[in-house]
Amino acid sequence: MFEISVKSHFSSAHRLKGYDGACSNLHGHNWEVEVFLRGTRTNPIGMLVDFGKIKSAVRGALNKLDHKDLNSLPAFIVNNPTSENLAKHIFHALSELFRGESFSVRRVWVSESPGTSACYWEDGAEDDKAVRRKKSKGRAGSFHGYSSSGL
Repeated sequence: MFEISVKSHFSSAHRLKGYDGACSNLHGHNWEVEVFLRGTRTNPIGMLVDFGKIKSAVRGALNKLDHKDLNSLPAFIVNNPTSENLAKHIFHALSELFRGESFSVRRVWVSESPGTSACYWEDGAEDDKAVRRKKSKGRAGSFHGYSSSGL
């Protein structure tokens, strides 16, 4: 399994409806975003995917958020534009864009200020489904993932 990531950023304003505190007022952030992609094989020259392709796609997704009042965007009319919901929104936008590729979006990390962040991922990603299919067919094998110690 291979995993790569690309970092980017954007600036925007938002307010948190229903929040009891200063964040219920319109305010801005310089958001940082990291997108993690995963796949089982590299291309003939040894890359999971060209970083330039991913940077361009991430930049395109973030340009739709950059210098906007996030609350006015259709994606955030009902749901507050929290770090959590932004991570989910970016995850789905990029997952749709990369549908059918030999890699997939594994998770999206978003930070609105130093020391705070939120990640979004979905359980049951394609590589996890493949492992479950092999096990359900009675094939012997092992799953090589992260240990509970994080190593």
